Amino acid sequence: MTDVGKRPAARRGVFSRRLSGILEPYYYVSPAVVLIVAVMLMPLILGLSYAFRDIRILNPFSGGFVGLAHFQTLAHDSAFIGALINTAWWTFGSLVFQFSLGLILALLLNRQFLGRRLVQALVFLPWAVPTFLSGLNWAWMFNPVVGPLPHWLTSMGIMDAPFNILSDPDLAMWGPIIANIWFGIPFFAITLLAALQSIPGELYEAASIDGATTRQKFISITVPFLAPTIAITLMLRTIWIANFADLIVVMTKGGPADSTQIVASYIFTQAFRRLDFGYASAIAAVLLVLLLAYALAVIALRRAMTHADR
Repeated sequence: MTDVGKRPAARRGVFSRRLSGILEPYYYVSPAVVLIVAVMLMPLILGLSYAFRDIRILNPFSGGFVGLAHFQTLAHDSAFIGALINTAWWTFGSLVFQFSLGLILALLLNRQFLGRRLVQALVFLPWAVPTFLSGLNWAWMFNPVVGPLPHWLTSMGIMDAPFNILSDPDLAMWGPIIANIWFGIPFFAITLLAALQSIPGELYEAASIDGATTRQKFISITVPFLAPTIAITLMLRTIWIANFADLIVVMTKGGPADSTQIVASYIFTQAFRRLDFGYASAIAAVLLVLLLAYALAVIALRRAMTHADR
């Protein structure tokens, strides 16, 4: 072979090696990508496709394409509108108390005291209890016949007489919210405690030397270091709570009179009680869009605040 013929072959060899080097990392991650597509994206795509079809289990003639009919029905569905309002109440009410109490516990557990490990185990215990069992336990506790809570509230003067708040449309939502607060506190306690323990102790020592008070240390040192963790945990927990219908389904089944029906439990009702998977998928698609918009807004706000600090 002449020198002229060897040069293109050599160039092809160099190009092939460079291409292999560029693609090598993707070879390693390709099994994970295939698994994610198979486990997450395919069911998501299939579920979204149901939103545009009439799929009712009890109707053997269903399955046809209906376009935007389900979404048009949703726009005039008063139960869905009420579920949206209840979802906002359920999410905000649970999140505020979960975060506040979780932060307080994290600050307490960040200190050394006798029995600290035992207290940590007790704080993290609700996270280990299955949600179905948690819902049953809390429903039992609110029962005025066998549960203690109505009698305690009556003895404290909060109630005139023991009754089940889960049967009162005006108060029923507080039952699942209280149960969800108890269940979700460990998440914030764990994550915020880990963030607190990563703060250098030298900063607090220097602040003490400068005469800073406990409040000033918290505002100037603790809060800025916790801010990234707080932002991501609040975003994740908001999405999880909005999608979390287990306690509501177990404790109230969305009642009484749909007073505790949230969007996630309404999806469950449509899919597994009324067996209308097409309409349930349309509701799930709307919830997906709303939560994606919320997540993108939080991410954009966090980036804007980061650039403003710079």
